Amino acid sequence: MFHYTVETSKSIEEAIHSLEENLKAEQFGIQWQFNVKETLNNKGYELENPFIVLEVCNPEEAQNILSKNQIIGYFLPCKIVVYKDNEGKTKIGMPKPSALIQMLEDESLQELAIDIEKRLIVCIDKSM
Repeated sequence: MFHYTVETSKSIEEAIHSLEENLKAEQFGIQWQFNVKETLNNKGYELENPFIVLEVCNPEEAQNILSKNQIIGYFLPCKIVVYKDNEGKTKIGMPKPSALIQMLEDESLQELAIDIEKRLIVCIDKSM
């Protein structure tokens, strides 16, 4: 699977707040929140359920990995999404950094991607 997704009983807002706190513990910060539903609605398109994209970054890790391969910048910052599915359940998920890094065919970066992935999964799991 290219993604990691969990279900939570929390509201969108509660899940995002919890994520923010848990990300801080791993030295990640939320750089930007993109409210897809709101943006589409403002442009005359209807999206039924809330869908928020969080761009998260750990500056030290970003500097480290970009110094090894600048193409990795195509995947940065890391994305975590919080949304309501079609059944009204709140989900938290992300594309797995280990899956994305495989596209570069650079084995030296795989360990870094796996470490970041594990840390982000811990943040997501604690936010459930």
